[in-house]
Amino acid sequence: MAPNPESLVELRNLTFGYGEQVVLDNISMSVPRGKVTALMGASGGGKTTILRLIGGQNRAKSGEMLFDGQDVTPMNQAQLYAARRRMGMLFQFGALFADLSVFENVAFPLREHTNLSDPLIRHIVLMKLNAVGLRGARDLMPSDLSGGMARRVALARAIALDPELVMYDEPFSGLDPISLAIAARLIRQLNDSMGLTSVFVSHELEQTFAISDHVIILANGKIAAQGTPEQVRQSTDPLVYQYVNALSDGPVRFHYPGPSIEEDFSAGATP
Repeated sequence: MAPNPESLVELRNLTFGYGEQVVLDNISMSVPRGKVTALMGASGGGKTTILRLIGGQNRAKSGEMLFDGQDVTPMNQAQLYAARRRMGMLFQFGALFADLSVFENVAFPLREHTNLSDPLIRHIVLMKLNAVGLRGARDLMPSDLSGGMARRVALARAIALDPELVMYDEPFSGLDPISLAIAARLIRQLNDSMGLTSVFVSHELEQTFAISDHVIILANGKIAAQGTPEQVRQSTDPLVYQYVNALSDGPVRFHYPGPSIEEDFSAGATP
């Protein structure tokens, strides 16, 4: 299949679930090339599952999961590894190797997937660390880093091989406001300066809408809304309206379903 010049990633009529539980139900969506796309929605809606489908950790039950025109689902191990070398992944909370220094964490994919000389690896690692503002921290261990610094080192590792696609699983989770703003700015700046395509999972509204070109909101196994941040904000869908305005009640109820107050209290009343 010829690659789509507009989209690097496409899901076409894709269904995925665990056992009898359907997580994604016949959905179709695309990740525009060269843009920043955010996946949002209530917990358990399938956002991280989509990242795992793109990377081939999960395989679609039906439909197509296309990366640059190639369906990931039927790929064998060699084909999948070749596709993954064109992707970078920033895991939630960084997932750095605890027994390797900052320098060696970033150098790891270069040592694993290339035959570059040590001097050239050193130059590349220092360039990537400089891009995230942590060249001076190259000799530190992960235990010496704050949460925000660890995410930045993980981002330097994710871009070490100059991928076409970078995926981020909740890059803002647990960060203080300063670190969160830095992480958001880096996603946007690196996407534009390196000519990347970025897709990230987030629950944080303000920074996500500020840096995204395209927003997709998932709900109940379907796509509830997608478009520019402004188009999503103007959605009349009740669930999307509740989500983007952070309302405590709506289609997602504050009270867990159960008997009415009158029924509960009258049942325990004495005659």
